[in-house]
Amino acid sequence: MVFCKIHKLISMFYSDYKYCAYSFIASFYNTKPSIKTQLVSLSKSKMDSSSLSPIHFALATLFGASVMAISAFYIHKRSVDQVIDRLIKLRRRPDRYYADNDEFTGYEDGDVDDTDDRSYIDDDDEDDGGGGGGGGDYVMSNCNRGFGMSCSLPNVGFSDEWMSERVSKPVSFGSLEKLVSDNLPPLRLNRRQGEQHHDHQASSKARVGSLGRIQTPRSPASYAYDGVENSDDDGTDTVVGEDTQYFDESINSSAHDIYSSIQNMPLVLSQVENVSNNQSNSHKKVSKEINSTAENGSEKGEFTSENYHANDPNTVFPQATMMKESLNHEEEEVRKMIRECLDLREKYVFRETHVPWTQSHEADSRLSDIKRDPFQFVPVDPTKHHFRMEDGVVHVYASENDSVDLFPVASATTFFTDMHHILKIISVGNVRSACFHRLRFLEEKFRLHLLVNADSEFLAQKSAPHRDFYNIRKVDTHVHHSACMNQKHLLRFIKSKLRKEPDEVVIFRDGQYLTLKEVFESLDLTGYDLNVDLLDVHADKSTFHRFDKFNLKYNPCGQSRLREIFLKQDNLIQGRFLGELTKQVLSDLDASKYQVAEYRVSIYGRKQSEWDQLASWFINNSIYSENAVWLIQLPRLYNIYKSMGTVTSFQNILDNVFIPLFEVTVDPNSHPQLHVFLMQVVGLDLVDDESKPERRPTKHMPTPAEWTNDFNPSYSYYAYYCYANLYTLNKLRESKGLPTIRLRPHCGEAGDIDHLAAGFLLCHNISHGINLRKSPVLQYLYYLAQIGLAMSPLSNNSLFLDYHRNPFPIFFQRGLNVSLSTDDPLQIHLTKEPLVEEYGVAAKVWKLSSCDLCEIARNSVYQSGFSHAAKAHWLGSKYYKRGPEGNDIQKTNVPRMRIAFRHQTWTEEMQYVYAGQARLPQEVDI
Repeated sequence: MVFCKIHKLISMFYSDYKYCAYSFIASFYNTKPSIKTQLVSLSKSKMDSSSLSPIHFALATLFGASVMAISAFYIHKRSVDQVIDRLIKLRRRPDRYYADNDEFTGYEDGDVDDTDDRSYIDDDDEDDGGGGGGGGDYVMSNCNRGFGMSCSLPNVGFSDEWMSERVSKPVSFGSLEKLVSDNLPPLRLNRRQGEQHHDHQASSKARVGSLGRIQTPRSPASYAYDGVENSDDDGTDTVVGEDTQYFDESINSSAHDIYSSIQNMPLVLSQVENVSNNQSNSHKKVSKEINSTAENGSEKGEFTSENYHANDPNTVFPQATMMKESLNHEEEEVRKMIRECLDLREKYVFRETHVPWTQSHEADSRLSDIKRDPFQFVPVDPTKHHFRMEDGVVHVYASENDSVDLFPVASATTFFTDMHHILKIISVGNVRSACFHRLRFLEEKFRLHLLVNADSEFLAQKSAPHRDFYNIRKVDTHVHHSACMNQKHLLRFIKSKLRKEPDEVVIFRDGQYLTLKEVFESLDLTGYDLNVDLLDVHADKSTFHRFDKFNLKYNPCGQSRLREIFLKQDNLIQGRFLGELTKQVLSDLDASKYQVAEYRVSIYGRKQSEWDQLASWFINNSIYSENAVWLIQLPRLYNIYKSMGTVTSFQNILDNVFIPLFEVTVDPNSHPQLHVFLMQVVGLDLVDDESKPERRPTKHMPTPAEWTNDFNPSYSYYAYYCYANLYTLNKLRESKGLPTIRLRPHCGEAGDIDHLAAGFLLCHNISHGINLRKSPVLQYLYYLAQIGLAMSPLSNNSLFLDYHRNPFPIFFQRGLNVSLSTDDPLQIHLTKEPLVEEYGVAAKVWKLSSCDLCEIARNSVYQSGFSHAAKAHWLGSKYYKRGPEGNDIQKTNVPRMRIAFRHQTWTEEMQYVYAGQARLPQEVDI
């Protein structure tokens, strides 16, 4: 009974299997209808048959299994043959034919089209992802090669030990026809659109991945360091936080070996090796990109081919090109233009003839006298120097009858010509590309330094006793005096005065004198009503790209009369309230000990007596601190003064600003208080809204006396005439042993790029400079010249640039001389220590290490105008020496290896620009 059931099941399975087998065979012979019809009818007849013998069962089973095995073998063999043929192609694929005068630049999307009549071995199919299977120019030679991977794979280079097969002769079309199946789809050789790949033919070398890729700001792959080469409206940033991968399967290289190879990375990142030691005169050369070093200029690398049969018509080999020579010439032209820009700067920038560390102890004794009594005037004999203003520039002569200019300065026409020359250079395409690559190289070099040495730097900081970030000097290199306090401090001060001195007459308004109490009554306010929100001095969203609204935040409670009473020094009470408030701020600064500041006070240029009024305010209110120095800021408000009738030409402003300075320098007895005050002044600043549209100056501009227009002169026009008069003044003051005044303007916060070009030629340091992100050439020039940038990311976040887009971290990584500053604590910051708040926000947002913060603080001391004695006390006795010799970790808490890295990198860049012939100074420029 059981046997019958089993036999019946087997018969049913046998019938179904036969039907499937016949149907499969019928479909296999689909091209022969007669066979198909017979098989189908046979299968149906067999299914109708009720008698099944064991012989039929065995034969059908054997036949079906054989057919399935043969089919599987055919499919498997086809797949294996396809893979093997692909590997053979990747191993032996030659390039296209090129004409002798064509330059081979690698395959780009669009190089191959349907109408191209050039010869190819094969075309890749669509399934390759458009990558073409590899990386660049394939040359037939008797040596191993590295294989580029698909464009969709990570940027990793692999060695080729897995393919040890040697090619004994060039591959021809005939030989490939025997190896490649006719059924394979064509091989496509073009690249994806927009991608440019460089070959790395040596198998033992690591392939360097792309240094960055374009991401949108919302991309999850983006990093805190956003791109800085794009304008505000670009919407895309260069992701620089992505780690470049370096792999080598054949050699286990140490980090030091990689670091030493990266240090000599060329301007063009493609690298080639000489893969043949015995070159034949009949060999044809393939030009590759150059590998240049900083000291020795450019070195050429080339490929040769052995056993190359020039007479073989089937041999596929690229024609020789002259790319190396053209690249060498282009690179040299770029470096020449960079050298021209640096030489132009040296022609303008004021340099002290006698640096303070080479002078006697006379300067130190004079400084000690100032500390003992900073307000004491010591009579000084006048000199016989004579000066007069000519075409907007003061000229100094030895005597009144002398006609020889003692301190000649470049003319306005010369300056505007040189500035236009720099603007022309920074617009050249190859210069922009070269500088961009050098900047990215510097950035990646610093990242590699951190990967190798971050732990060592941290251990070195641990070994420095007593020092940490809080116990090193940090200079607030850019802060406005009228906003130097925080809003809570100002609120407490106003309430205190309203409670203690309500009957003090403080203002003359609307034809009558008003007491402090009456002023608040006219505003319908009491001391109890006041709070921080009502004070309304903090910048908010409404001030973004609205400089006018930002300036209105200087008015407490939105009232200009309160600003005049509490934040002005030329008012009815002669600035007494502002003096007391300033002394409280200086007291807090002294209590912090390690925080120092450079405050900016205003001279408007409306009248010459402004200098004496400002100096008397300092002396009468005893404004002095060893932790503070002062800069003079000149607002660029000519158009307003002209519309008010205060001035008739731009020459009036120059006279009002500079004539008193020359008078007090020649004869200190003429302005004794001004002479004392100038001992604390270290710089001149130009301030106002840079985003205002202006006319770019031409090479031949009207003189200041001829400038009677109603509109404001351009930024560079202001900058030149301030520079020219300061240059002459500093030469005169230096000859008399008096401290000099540096030009340190607001520059590059907004507006046109020519502001930064003028700043590069004329200035020692600048404030802001965020627009350098739009010009890689100027950014590279600022790096080479090590021009100080006093950057204020929180202030920029309220006015012109969101915090996450600020270029400060990129500038810092690339080695620019950057420092952090507060700008306007009253409008921007919330804590009692605004400078520490600025450092803290930057450290958290951009993940700055303790070593980074200490290096930034060290930069701030170098940028500042404090005396030589103060800097020697804060940084070490040899602070003026470049490199690690000038660093004392016991003072700065900056590891020696960090300073050595910065100095070595800068030295190599300078030698690269000057082709190994740069004469670098051994001392810093302060």
